[in-house]
Amino acid sequence: MAKRDLPFSVVLVFFVFLHSLLSFAAGKASLCEFSVTHQKTLYNYSLASPSSKFPHGILSEDGFYKVEMNGTVLWFQLCSNMIFNHDQPACFGCQDCGSPSRCGMTCSALVSNNIGGYDVCSAVGKASNSYISLIDENEPKKGVSVKMVSSGAKSNCSLSVAIFCDSSVVRVPISFNLSGDCNYATELIHPSGCAMSIAVGGNGLGWFGTLLLIVICILGGYILVGTVYRFFFLGIHSIEAIPNLEFWISLPERIKGLFGSLMRRFRGHGGGSRAAYAPIN
Repeated sequence: MAKRDLPFSVVLVFFVFLHSLLSFAAGKASLCEFSVTHQKTLYNYSLASPSSKFPHGILSEDGFYKVEMNGTVLWFQLCSNMIFNHDQPACFGCQDCGSPSRCGMTCSALVSNNIGGYDVCSAVGKASNSYISLIDENEPKKGVSVKMVSSGAKSNCSLSVAIFCDSSVVRVPISFNLSGDCNYATELIHPSGCAMSIAVGGNGLGWFGTLLLIVICILGGYILVGTVYRFFFLGIHSIEAIPNLEFWISLPERIKGLFGSLMRRFRGHGGGSRAAYAPIN
């Protein structure tokens, strides 16, 4: 059987598929990812990351959080749209957060007020329009605040949720504050509000180091996929299973020759410059 290298098109399709899969899997988590550096320490918050006690992270396992206060009902979910398998809102004016049969399922925060004897709903936040910041800029360990905004035809409403860090205590919201016409704020305590901290120095990889690391990872992935393909599908059970082996073996000599050529050109230009400024007898 003749040896064949793994077609580049197959490798390209594989990496495109892998990137799409990873992007889809990380889509929900990326809505609640936040990192900040404070006094040479990197604080990384991943609110939707699962743990042994909280498989959905900060997300409510019911599909929503619910707070009732003075005749007003507030429903919300963090990092995602709400899901109602029970206790679905039944109110008028739910067009901006679903239809009457799916009320509350196309936004991440909904409020219901009794107006003239009727429960009227309005969206006050969407997961796709969320912003994360520190509760206290000088004390990152306190936790973070998630602000979600809903832009409507008549007004812009919002909900801010302060998530205080406590590694052992969970306390769901029991009240909320209202400022302006429809800007709500509430708070909860949850281990997901705690950050992973890493001490960092003044020197990082920088953009060049990051680019170099990405290139190395891509080349490593190409070699790995090509080797597996040639080993299992082409039956090459030796070191020749590595794709383009001749190229990788000759690569050090190619690099050495390239540097030698550059040095010769540099010396040639340097000699020409010295000759141009040589004294004339």
